[in-house]
Amino acid sequence: MRPMLTVAALGLLAGAAAAETRLHVLHINDFHSRLEPVNRFASTCDAAADAAGECFGGAARLAARVAALRAELAERGDPVLLLDAGDQYQGSLLYTVWKGAAEAGIMQAIGFDAMTLGNHEFDDGPEGLAVLLDRVSFPVLAGNVDVSAVPLLAGRVADRVVLERGGLRVGIVSALTPDTAEIASPGPQVRFADPATSLAEDVAALAAEGVGIILALTHLGLPHDLAVAAAVPGIDAIIGGHSHTWLSASDPGRAGAYPTWADGPGGALVPVVQAGAHGRYLGHLVLTFDDAGNLLHAAGDTIPLDAAVAPDPEIAARVAELAAPVEALRAEVVGEASATIDGSRELCRSAECPMGNLVAGAMLERVKRQGIEVALMNGGGLRASIDAGPITMGEVLTVLPFQNTLATFRVTGATLRAALENGVSQVEEGAGRFPQVAGLRFTWDPAAPPGARIRAIEVETGGVWAPLDEARLYGVVSNDFVRRGGDGYAMFREAADAYDYGPGLEQVVVDHIAAAGGRIAPLTDGRIARAE
Repeated sequence: MRPMLTVAALGLLAGAAAAETRLHVLHINDFHSRLEPVNRFASTCDAAADAAGECFGGAARLAARVAALRAELAERGDPVLLLDAGDQYQGSLLYTVWKGAAEAGIMQAIGFDAMTLGNHEFDDGPEGLAVLLDRVSFPVLAGNVDVSAVPLLAGRVADRVVLERGGLRVGIVSALTPDTAEIASPGPQVRFADPATSLAEDVAALAAEGVGIILALTHLGLPHDLAVAAAVPGIDAIIGGHSHTWLSASDPGRAGAYPTWADGPGGALVPVVQAGAHGRYLGHLVLTFDDAGNLLHAAGDTIPLDAAVAPDPEIAARVAELAAPVEALRAEVVGEASATIDGSRELCRSAECPMGNLVAGAMLERVKRQGIEVALMNGGGLRASIDAGPITMGEVLTVLPFQNTLATFRVTGATLRAALENGVSQVEEGAGRFPQVAGLRFTWDPAAPPGARIRAIEVETGGVWAPLDEARLYGVVSNDFVRRGGDGYAMFREAADAYDYGPGLEQVVVDHIAAAGGRIAPLTDGRIARAE
């Protein structure tokens, strides 16, 4: 445990008689509708794999671990809070079917104490958020979001709240990424303020009420949380989400330390935590305060929710009941193919393929209004063809089984060239990195050595094809796996304006089919050519 470096805390540490109180904060973030257990790719696990101990998370494991910790800590007399840092919505077919009702019901059953909104809670507009608000009794927060002009939401999303546990009064302030206005669908009447400014106002209001312990529950992303910690005085700890960052005090595979310490105003150190995503971990932050509410220590870790955690049988039964309609969804007809759309491994990992054009085209069409010009899909992410005739949701999910999400970012033309070189570098091995594209066309030479195979690249801008400008920034859409460096695309890891948590690719394709009138045809147009 690391002490807070404030004058008050140092003085208390020197006094042997100073009393200490521990507050335990259990937390999750970016659950993304993973009510059923998931595999290591965060895709829904089948019953056989789960029985074999190969799965993680799921609401039933989360419920069991939370209940066990609550019971253990109650015996010690330590107060406990269970918090959610946003994005319960979007990510599995359970969300597609129930549109938030399933997630809300399970949260209520587990007994969360408070939640901040995530951007995905606005994916289906104010009406979609109201589904959650109608079904939970705990406070839902977003201090920098003004919903007062939306009658359906007005007065239902709090700026801040004070919770009393074990004799402690704990104030919670909150903020949601302002990018929600562009990456979700809150509607024009929902207003977003600067997170740091809003948090500072809410912290000051709680302090004026005599609240001595203040936690920030945020959906901003770790870098923004660290900036908030540095800018806003009076915050004792930040429990965050949005960037899906897995922090750990014990596992070397972590993305950072748990807690991560930030330099706060006045020489204070502020612990910042996050617990990954998709319910694979439960965060457990232990905060030690003196009687005046000064933070003395912070420690804890993220707890794996793996096969060692026996699922809660009641919650497991609820989830199984909720999942039953998913089978009907798989059989739902979402369109019709005029001819077979080839998504075979052999073709899509070595050349332009109709399935690659369909998926990349759907991705680009979804985000063009955001200034995105180029789509790049790894051929290995395409797992099947679609036969002529009716197209079912099950077939789309077979083509795109990984529950990847849309990722947007900006890179230079030089980085795009490097990405394409990576994409064609292992064609001989049938590697999944082969790039299927839209808004871009290129020529490559399979006889040249890897790293020097790309011969020409053109990008379509405003209906005009022009040679790639290596110094210019281009808006790109891919999937979250590729954007984070998967399949050798390490050059995308440091991309500007990266956002990895858009809608699922399968839903993007289904929406694209619907927008085309429900009938699609296989397409190839020479956008990927081999040099002669």
